[in-house]
Amino acid sequence: MPEDFEPNPATPYLTPPRDSDATRPEPRNLFQSSPPDLKVLAQLSGQNVLYARQFSFELVAELCKLAAVLEQIEIWPYHPLDGKIVTTAFFEASTRTRTSFESAVHRLGGKVISIPDGSITGAKKGESLQDIGEMFNAYCDCVVMRHTDTDAPKRMLENLRVPLINAGNGSGEHPTQALADWYALLKWNPRLAAPFETGDRRLELGILGTPGSMRAVKSFLLMSLLFSEHIAKVTVISEMADPFGKDVIDALNRADIDYEVTNDIRENLPRLDVIYMNSIAFLGDSYKALDSRYKLDSDSPLKEDAVILHPLARLDELDTSLDKTPHNLYFSQAHGAVFVRQALLLAVLGRLDRLPELKSS
Repeated sequence: MPEDFEPNPATPYLTPPRDSDATRPEPRNLFQSSPPDLKVLAQLSGQNVLYARQFSFELVAELCKLAAVLEQIEIWPYHPLDGKIVTTAFFEASTRTRTSFESAVHRLGGKVISIPDGSITGAKKGESLQDIGEMFNAYCDCVVMRHTDTDAPKRMLENLRVPLINAGNGSGEHPTQALADWYALLKWNPRLAAPFETGDRRLELGILGTPGSMRAVKSFLLMSLLFSEHIAKVTVISEMADPFGKDVIDALNRADIDYEVTNDIRENLPRLDVIYMNSIAFLGDSYKALDSRYKLDSDSPLKEDAVILHPLARLDELDTSLDKTPHNLYFSQAHGAVFVRQALLLAVLGRLDRLPELKSS
């Protein structure tokens, strides 16, 4: 930890709102036994971030440790991204992802070129992503892109030579959302960030949604496979008989993890430790809400200590009656996205050496 370490007084979301028991895990628990290993994180310098499966267990654990440090200190006086420019190119609407990336850059002392709407770019006139990528090389040091087309990152990278971070590509993936998801879980249960040991309890994961057409769900599931030693079983609750797609099935089989598909949410809830929810799927060429039969509220038969994750935005599948209960990990999940994206940007842009000295607490 930094020698002058003090908890950050500017993080009121660490404490639940008044009259709320919502879960707000203490970040310090994640790094108190050892500081983040910056040598591991240096592997990401100059790299594109496109898929959840490009990460290793060690990389995710160390990124989340660094995020926990950043959540506990005032980083702005060190200006670690001073002189760096990040373009947030959102050809598809976004609230949390774009603003959390931009907040992360600003808090680190970098600058942002913000494209909040693809209709204001040359793409509206038919300009190719290849040509846009070529121009970005001259404008910035990193591009964060969201696009409705699943193959958009591939086309952008034909000419782009600065790192590209995929912030969601059609029905493809959303890898930094998966990092935010697992950051919340590792703070909630820090044992997950270390190799499994005899005596550790394996978790039962429940996923409400369709990984084949829900990019956040897909990336969460694929990143979960990195933690397979800690997982007893994955239950996917979906109205579809085959909700995965071949690439996800292949990954599940390679991980040799126990999984099942069911359409009965109430039968499975009492045994699930973690429930991951979503309602928005990319179907055809637009986004649609899935079957609203799969709903959770404060009367749902949840395990007493179960926690719920949701990438947000939510519809009626996640009732507000759960917001003030200990099951609510989704607000902490959303708040923590800024810090895990800070950690990722520092690694990708090669600025880990600008951090204050990190020591064991």
